[in-house]
Amino acid sequence: MAIYFSTRTIQHFKRVQKMLDRLQGEAEPMALVLPGSPYPCGDVMVFAGSFNPPTVAHLALLKQAWRYARLHAPMQLYAAFSRHTVDKETVERPLLLDRIVLLQKLLQRRIPQAGIMLFNRGLYLEQAEAIRRSFPKVQRIYFVLGFDKIVQIFDPRYYDDRDAALAELFSQAKLLVAPRGNQDEDDLNALLHQPQNERFARYVHPLPFEPAYRQISSTHVRQGIGDVAHAVPQEVRQFMRETRAYAPSLHKGAHEHYYEERVKLLSDLLAMPLS
Repeated sequence: MAIYFSTRTIQHFKRVQKMLDRLQGEAEPMALVLPGSPYPCGDVMVFAGSFNPPTVAHLALLKQAWRYARLHAPMQLYAAFSRHTVDKETVERPLLLDRIVLLQKLLQRRIPQAGIMLFNRGLYLEQAEAIRRSFPKVQRIYFVLGFDKIVQIFDPRYYDDRDAALAELFSQAKLLVAPRGNQDEDDLNALLHQPQNERFARYVHPLPFEPAYRQISSTHVRQGIGDVAHAVPQEVRQFMRETRAYAPSLHKGAHEHYYEERVKLLSDLLAMPLS
């Protein structure tokens, strides 16, 4: 099966890759928005993740965040990627470039009011600092996250001085937490009212989320667990079929290395000037 990229597609990949190349981890915290995304100002709501792959749960959570914003205050909504994602550094397939372009295509069709933001850092504190540095017209920042992430945020092993770091984070941002699995608001309340966390409770708010979506996992999709057709949108299923980016690495067959060949071709094309 031949691999083909149109000139327009390569031009778009080049623009996105050029932005990624600017996001160096050793630099000061930095944020960028993809072309076509609204320029951040006023209040912003950011849902950061690996989106590997984007699932119907990701879309549902973004839609719920948008509904929350419309009820409480006008906000701009962004899905976000980081070049350094905490606890997910070993995830390599598909390329970050592929995931960004796939999610952008998906949002343009499904949630056109949502933009895409890119970070050079993985911690929420660093991302809040990046937004403040990069977009000085932003006022309030809200991060949307799942319950597993709020547990991570309060985990002292990620900090030299947890309380100082959290105080700095909550001076810059608030958190909207969606339940996962069988969790409910009681689980979040229990976490927030632990003695070491109670001083930060007023900066963290529950975000209602339909139970039907809570069991859907990108990890399960990558591992082939459950009904993939139910877990991901049609656009993602098409990407999976066309690229074989999530095919088992030990799969035997004529197209065993198809995605690797695609990556090599894409790499070569990105390195070439367009005529």
